[in-house]
Amino acid sequence: MNADELRALQAPIKERYREQPDSARITLQAEGRVGEGVTCSVDTARALVQAGLHPGTGGDGLSVCSGDMLLQALVACAGVTLAAVATALGITLRDARVRAEGDVDFRGTLGVDKQASVGVEAIRLEFLLDTDADDAQVATLVRLTERYCVVWQTLSGTPRLSSSTRRA
Repeated sequence: MNADELRALQAPIKERYREQPDSARITLQAEGRVGEGVTCSVDTARALVQAGLHPGTGGDGLSVCSGDMLLQALVACAGVTLAAVATALGITLRDARVRAEGDVDFRGTLGVDKQASVGVEAIRLEFLLDTDADDAQVATLVRLTERYCVVWQTLSGTPRLSSSTRRA
């Protein structure tokens, strides 16, 4: 896809959102079902993924870790956004890889140390780019990728969180 094709694809969507701002508000959804042992199966629309305990908390390594899934969601979103921004800017990427790392102290989630954080304490995102774009173009590409990546922006801000319970 080139920049013109991308603009043509998105133009009617952008116009609708300008004319009807409420139509741009969409509720994304995910659902899981608690399974045997300490697992939860999540339907990704492409496959059923079984999440479980990380080996650092007693897992056997056969189920995916939700912390890894968080980083994978960031990599997926940043990768798609990077590709779209590069296309829009006319930057050719011969190859592009996105890598995320996150630091977790499992003492927190296991209740070993009440002072230890429960959650990912630091996330590092790295772009490995094979391109002829100059340094200024690459800086713009990364800045705009961070600006328009939904998962990056969600993690860098503080979304309103709520929880509720219903009986089945």
